[in-house]
Amino acid sequence: MNQHEPLYYLRDDAYFEPLLHKWYVWPYLLPPVTAAMNLTGRNLRLMKSFVANAQLHIAASQNRGLAGGDFVNCSADQIDDVRRLIEELEQDNRDYFDLRQGVTALNALLETQTGMSMEQLYGQVPDVLRGYVELVYDMNHHASFRLIEGLLYAGPLYKRAGQSVSFGLLSRVDQRPFVLSSPRLPDGNHLHADVRLDDPWLDRVFALRTVPASQATLDALFAQQRLTGGLDYQSLFTTTPPSRVHAAPRDGVRVTYVGHAGLLVETADVAVLVDPVIASRDGKHDDAIVSYSELPAFIDYVCITHTHMDHTCIETLLQLRHKIGTVLVPKNSGGNLVDPSIKLMLQALGLPVRELEDMERIACAGGHILAVPFLGEHADLNIRSKTAWYFELHGRRIFAGADAASLDERLYQRIHAITGDLDMLFIGMECVGAPMSWLYGALFTKPVPRAVNESRRFNGSDFVLASRLVDIFRPRHVGIYALGMEWWFRYFMGVDYDDDARQIVESDQLLRFCGERDVPAERLAAKRVWNLEPKS
Repeated sequence: MNQHEPLYYLRDDAYFEPLLHKWYVWPYLLPPVTAAMNLTGRNLRLMKSFVANAQLHIAASQNRGLAGGDFVNCSADQIDDVRRLIEELEQDNRDYFDLRQGVTALNALLETQTGMSMEQLYGQVPDVLRGYVELVYDMNHHASFRLIEGLLYAGPLYKRAGQSVSFGLLSRVDQRPFVLSSPRLPDGNHLHADVRLDDPWLDRVFALRTVPASQATLDALFAQQRLTGGLDYQSLFTTTPPSRVHAAPRDGVRVTYVGHAGLLVETADVAVLVDPVIASRDGKHDDAIVSYSELPAFIDYVCITHTHMDHTCIETLLQLRHKIGTVLVPKNSGGNLVDPSIKLMLQALGLPVRELEDMERIACAGGHILAVPFLGEHADLNIRSKTAWYFELHGRRIFAGADAASLDERLYQRIHAITGDLDMLFIGMECVGAPMSWLYGALFTKPVPRAVNESRRFNGSDFVLASRLVDIFRPRHVGIYALGMEWWFRYFMGVDYDDDARQIVESDQLLRFCGERDVPAERLAAKRVWNLEPKS
């Protein structure tokens, strides 16, 4: 290589989206059955509504107060593109519709069971599900079924051929459309590539954020893929090195809030990233954003708390895959439709994964990591895949509670007997979450009664529940996070609080509560760093 030849980095403001049938991939759009349920039960409805009433959707997309609503954020000249997506789904993916009908029919069949043996029912299981389910009772003799997820990923219902990726530049768009309601189309501001999500090609692209390459290397890299859209791949790159880079701590423990529920916990010997949703820099708020170039060259562990898309962010995990040692995820009960295995979905994406039981710990340099039981925030559904994380490094004790709620304080009293008092407690206070159907509606095969839907929400801690944790763990510092307050994450959070919002009122109460006890506390909404000296 000519030493004077220019070298190119992936730009700071370049962003990436993983896609399935041109829809943003979130954790319930990757597993085969939940993908089918969402595509046929939610996405198809939205696309048909857009084609029939495009101007209503366009008007709604221009109203910032409706962020996160059920409207398609596409332009009028994309109506034909959306119509083609509908045709592709209905004509080329009939098995998705068969799956939905199969789940509906199987649920109806199981409702008739009275506790007697179900061995004779296997022949009545809809053909699309035959060989993929086990019929089971709970201890109260209520019939249900267990999906054999590993077999589903190995079969034709896991559609790698439907996967692709999209690249864009924040400097060319006003804002990214909300991820659950708008398909991603190869327009003039985006570059699409027909790349499977487990393809190592993506690792080579994302390594270019910090390790540059020549023009010839870029040309050869992108020549491998079928590209569509009006954004030239060369536009994604610059000869200017990233403005901010990582420097490891020399001693003690450094904790960095990286946005939403994300934490980077580091020592000189180990780097742990919790629930990463990493933002691309927009050039306007660079001091507030922790972006990819500021992360360690190697991340020993990524710890995931639960399956919701603002904690299991596939967009981010794929961009970090080339530098991750192990992803630690909560134990899954296996085969529950509303609780797909995080381990299996991340393995399908080429990530190295280890599943941990409640209170299972692993040793790491300078201490250990502990998986902690997690109550709340899941609408009372039987979802096993959730854990908080406790880190003990160089004598410092840090608890990342995510959206956990102290519904039973005895649980946390028992945990405190093991961990002792904390140096840092991080807790989410999204105390008025969306109703159950907002996330899980497409997975139900019968209408959910309105009163039930409104009662069972994705609620995290309010003041009372959060203050219990402060009283129990007696932390030296409290961070309130996971509120979706960073405006650059609005494309997946869909929230915008005013000063009277209950989340703000309740978290203000906790700040005052901590202040009265001389415990430093803050509501986090941008980059924040704490340096903790080692403790013997």
